[in-house]
Amino acid sequence: MIDFRTPPVRNRRRRMWLAAPMVAGLLFAGGMWLPTVWSSTVTPPASPLPSAAAPIFAPAPPPSAAASPSPTSAAPVPVAQNALALPGKVPTHGSGRFDVAPGRSRIFGTAGAVRRYHVAVERGSNEDLTAFAAQVEATLGDGRSWVGDGNLRLQRVPGTEPASFTVYLATRDTAGRMCRVGGVNITVGGRPYTSCRATGRAIINLDRWRLSAPTYVSARIPLAVYRQYVVNHEVGHELGRHHEGCPRLGGPAPVMVQQTLTLRGCVPYAWPRRGDRPLQGPAVRAG
Repeated sequence: MIDFRTPPVRNRRRRMWLAAPMVAGLLFAGGMWLPTVWSSTVTPPASPLPSAAAPIFAPAPPPSAAASPSPTSAAPVPVAQNALALPGKVPTHGSGRFDVAPGRSRIFGTAGAVRRYHVAVERGSNEDLTAFAAQVEATLGDGRSWVGDGNLRLQRVPGTEPASFTVYLATRDTAGRMCRVGGVNITVGGRPYTSCRATGRAIINLDRWRLSAPTYVSARIPLAVYRQYVVNHEVGHELGRHHEGCPRLGGPAPVMVQQTLTLRGCVPYAWPRRGDRPLQGPAVRAG
């Protein structure tokens, strides 16, 4: 279990002071100017963060991990084929505690260093841990994702084993705190809106996981595709990729375009690769 409950006020104020806010430009979308939100681009550590450096996020074995040592299969639980968003109220805050998915995947990719990762879901989010882990695993194990470059392999492991990063599914309030502690401001219109990456953590905002983003909804792109995009995008940051622009007007957007906020003239696309090669755009500077 991972614990990210709200700290005492005095500690929270100190953490907020230490977490440098990100200031960027403005984005015109939907008839209003919105702040452009930039994910952290700090080079990730080569090994897991020691628990003393980040005790809040340090993975701990879930109660069921010891009982599930055998490998699990990557069988994603699909959203309705053409659903653009899920119905019902989305929890805005949870317990601040996360459960780590038990079991392991096979190693995906053909060559390169193996990076192992955890998948965790916040208690109180009303999301199924097994289903989320399967969707993350299926996305990151796809040949159109980062392993398709032939210089990286990925494997999901249980909380009882070390990993170099964790993919979190968090309610928007918890995601806002986690991103802020990591030096990333995900607030748009007064509330935590986007997802983010902080060192060792790809943090998926539950609002976006269930509701997608206007850029995808207006283009009638299914929620299942947006989910693939947001996992690939935030994990891409963890792998050292930075934001990109649109290489060709009307063409597919590189996955490192901030597609949640703007397509920059491209059309939605969820994968780092297209055909047999990487899909990349011009570098975009933060600020």
